[in-house]
Amino acid sequence: MVLNYIFVAFFVIAFAIGLFRLIVLGDTEVFPAMMNSTFDSSKTAFEISLGLTGVLALWLGIMKIGEKGGVVNVIAKLLSPVFTKLFPDIPKGHPVTGSIFMNIAANMLGLDNAATPLGLKAMEQMQEINKAKNEEIKQKNPSADLEKLNATATNPMIMFLVLNTSGLTLIPVSIMVYRAQMGAAQPTDIFIPILLATFFATLAGIIATCLYQRINLFNRTLLLTLGGMCVAVAGIIWGFSQMDKETMDAVSTGTANILLMTIIVGFIVAGVRKKVNVYDAFIEGAKEGFQTAVRIIPYLVAILVGIGVFRASGTMDALIDGMRWSVAACGFNADWVGAMPTALMKPLSGSGARGMMVDAMTTYGADSFIGRLSCIFQGSTDTTFYILAVYFGSVSIRHTRHAVACGLLADLAGIIAAIAIAYLFFG
Repeated sequence: MVLNYIFVAFFVIAFAIGLFRLIVLGDTEVFPAMMNSTFDSSKTAFEISLGLTGVLALWLGIMKIGEKGGVVNVIAKLLSPVFTKLFPDIPKGHPVTGSIFMNIAANMLGLDNAATPLGLKAMEQMQEINKAKNEEIKQKNPSADLEKLNATATNPMIMFLVLNTSGLTLIPVSIMVYRAQMGAAQPTDIFIPILLATFFATLAGIIATCLYQRINLFNRTLLLTLGGMCVAVAGIIWGFSQMDKETMDAVSTGTANILLMTIIVGFIVAGVRKKVNVYDAFIEGAKEGFQTAVRIIPYLVAILVGIGVFRASGTMDALIDGMRWSVAACGFNADWVGAMPTALMKPLSGSGARGMMVDAMTTYGADSFIGRLSCIFQGSTDTTFYILAVYFGSVSIRHTRHAVACGLLADLAGIIAAIAIAYLFFG
């Protein structure tokens, strides 16, 4: 529904601005430019989708090997001590714990197709726990509104969704694929910056939710885990800050490529150890990659055409120029403003933000500061409102309590971190 309003707004606002420029300013070129943009943008969208096919098939094939090789299960076991502290209201040993672990682990590995069904299953299981507790409340207090209680989000539900909306991802495959398609010299150079930005977004989301839910952040397990991760990230940032730009680019790209290659080989070895037919698993995943590339064509065409018309009318440039002037007037560097459409769109729509990211790389260049920053924005958080709508809607939750506030705080932290990290790596 949100994307529908955004799509309509692109065209209506562009048309209104076009009329203003034609009638008031006498600009006779604005409407031809807008119409030309529809054809150019739709062609670009199709070419991008077509070019994505091979790389998507490759990576989804590798991911399928890792999935069948038990990598997701291994990550779930590693996360178990921490997650039991983050979800204290879930009974120990309840099956929902496995679903939560599997969903988060699948998200971290970029297995979107596997993550969503697991997430919906986890929500259903948490709602079963919720209903059981509410039945007990109703028995003790007959005046309690059982329907309202069942439609109210529980603490575990909110923590689970904030972890999803903060978008912690270890392998930003799709973003690297788009960068490759848009002609980036080193498509993987945003790997470590995205990893750092999404870490800060997730950390902010966890802390905010823990404060709302009065979860003890100084618990030994949480303190050691979160503190250890913070120290590791601080060490990475300090290490890179000591390098000159050329060395930083070389080390960042080299490390990213080594890590990715290690993951690929690790997935294959895990598949062999589990006696998985690695080749067949790869083919199965590769088929999904082809289907995914075809499936995104209409979505990419729709959003890129809308953005193209919006930009051709002059509205996008006016908004960015206004924001840039405001930031500069306050005495701050405004180089990052051109990437802000991606950041502002991300909480609302994944496909809309993806379109903004592609538009930024098309307009400014894949290896420009704005092009890279837009990619970091895209990878630093997830689609907050979409995730809340789908997951809460699946179990008929209407009262979301502090879920939106915590999700948006995570988004804000991700945006701020993305800007700072982009300047560190590419500024």
